[in-house]
Amino acid sequence: MKLVQTAIPDGVIVEPTVSSPSPKVEQVELQVMGDSRGSLIPVEMGTNIPFELKRVYYIFNTKDGVSRGFHAHRESQRLVVCVSGKCRMVLDDGKTRQELWMDSAEKGVLVSNLIWLELHEFSPDCVFIVFASDYYRESDYIRDYQQFLKEARGD
Repeated sequence: MKLVQTAIPDGVIVEPTVSSPSPKVEQVELQVMGDSRGSLIPVEMGTNIPFELKRVYYIFNTKDGVSRGFHAHRESQRLVVCVSGKCRMVLDDGKTRQELWMDSAEKGVLVSNLIWLELHEFSPDCVFIVFASDYYRESDYIRDYQQFLKEARGD
């Protein structure tokens, strides 16, 4: 994962560090197990997923120039991992905005609720997997950025 500097919407420049820009976002090193046959990374509740797992989905075959995400969740938490290829992920808690390249199956990002997430610049071979704490519920989604800011900032 490569961190890059970005600007939040009001133009203030934030210099991200290796530590999380928000207590609601945590970078996670995933344990790789392997031998001469190859590698395996276990993803387990209570070990590297701190919530009850209810849904798993993956994004793949994303067309050139397409961006995804552009939403936050009111309640759901997620562990996101780019298992193949790479993409640029934007995380925004309403105060700070961080961009990072997801480019390693050995690293994930825990994303809590009320974090705006965007995915950009997918490589042709990108496979992005999401482990979620809740089943799909449209009412959990915030798809309007201004509404997200109101809820994230407690307005």
